[in-house]
Amino acid sequence: MDIRIEDLSNVDIEGIDEYFQRERVSFSEKIRGEVLKVIEDVALRGDDALLEYTGYFDGVTLSQKELRVSEGEIEEASAGTDRAILRALDESIKRVGEFHSHNLPEDWAFIDEFGNRIGQRCIPLERVGVYVPGGKASYPSTLIMTVVPAIKAGVREIAIVSPPSSFKKPSAFCAALLKLGVKVEVYRVGGVQAVAALAMGTRTIRKVDKIVGPGNVYVSFAKKELYGLVDIDMVAGPSEVCIIADGSVNPRLTAIDLLAQAEHDEDALAYCVTCSRKNAEQVRRFVVQLGLASRRRDIIERSISSNGRIYIVSDIDCAIQAANVLAPEHLELHIENAGGVLSRIRNAGAVFVGKYSAEAFGDYIAGPSHVLPTGGTARFFSPLNLLSFVRFSSLVEISKEGMKELGQHVSMLAASEGLFCHAESIELRKDEE
Repeated sequence: MDIRIEDLSNVDIEGIDEYFQRERVSFSEKIRGEVLKVIEDVALRGDDALLEYTGYFDGVTLSQKELRVSEGEIEEASAGTDRAILRALDESIKRVGEFHSHNLPEDWAFIDEFGNRIGQRCIPLERVGVYVPGGKASYPSTLIMTVVPAIKAGVREIAIVSPPSSFKKPSAFCAALLKLGVKVEVYRVGGVQAVAALAMGTRTIRKVDKIVGPGNVYVSFAKKELYGLVDIDMVAGPSEVCIIADGSVNPRLTAIDLLAQAEHDEDALAYCVTCSRKNAEQVRRFVVQLGLASRRRDIIERSISSNGRIYIVSDIDCAIQAANVLAPEHLELHIENAGGVLSRIRNAGAVFVGKYSAEAFGDYIAGPSHVLPTGGTARFFSPLNLLSFVRFSSLVEISKEGMKELGQHVSMLAASEGLFCHAESIELRKDEE
């Protein structure tokens, strides 16, 4: 096991910008073809396609009635969950709810000088689909990080899809479902077929207005392909962390945070950008030492060997520039006066400031959702948040005076664009005085 060190200490800040500029989120045509085939099949055969793909990909044979998970099954699967885990779930739900309560939008309006009332209405989405990954494990944390903001936003209907593995006993995932305290629809189906069902609807699963939640490359591509037919939160790639270090933080902490990211899966990305060669070598040594001792050694070794990097740069300015170009999902600041450079960080899904702020806090209990933009898309995507579950309508109420004073400008602009009925719609109103 090893992590590669790349020396960029002789590269200036412009060169750093050029070095880290690269395409981040991409999908092969092979994957695209496979995804489109499943989407088209679900569109044609609905539930029958869901059942067939669940048998093929998950090795689970279901009947149509078994697609939806009953409340009794959820209660039964949650039985036996460790009490310490139940307390942790309670704390996570409480803190995530509290965080998102601070982001509640409100309707607003103002009266202008002509007595017109102009404003905006905030309306929760009616029906949202939540994708919670499964496969090798179940993820109650992702359930909390996606459903709690939707509840706080006032979404009326929430349909949750997750692979059959999420419901194996004892299931902390099912325990979290019960603790959410709201009625949701739950379906044991995952993969592209689940996303397609949420977007287009089947006999069992009614279509939704928006799909949120992380997944593998196939799930991400399916969301991308179905965007427009349904809204999505973002197009996500492999999970990633970038740690800026200057040697002031114990390199053992930097190393374990890199490994914590690498253990997600073989495609996870773990970067350290440091201003010190000594620090780079120390971090590397601890990555190897701690990685070899990890219970997820096999996954970590493949991830670190393929995607792990320690970059040596000349100074903190170059390190910050590298982070801003990478626009990572998670950015940790293992430097002196970490709070002092925060204003210079432009692109990151979530920023963890100081040596105590392990990224793992963000994954489980800090409060913000851990569904974050990846692959450099933090340049334009935001983390999943309460505003992800609302839409806005403009409010326009024109007064008699406003019709007179502003109408002439509307008529003039409409006529200049050749839209004469627009202009006439104003002129006819003048006759209503």
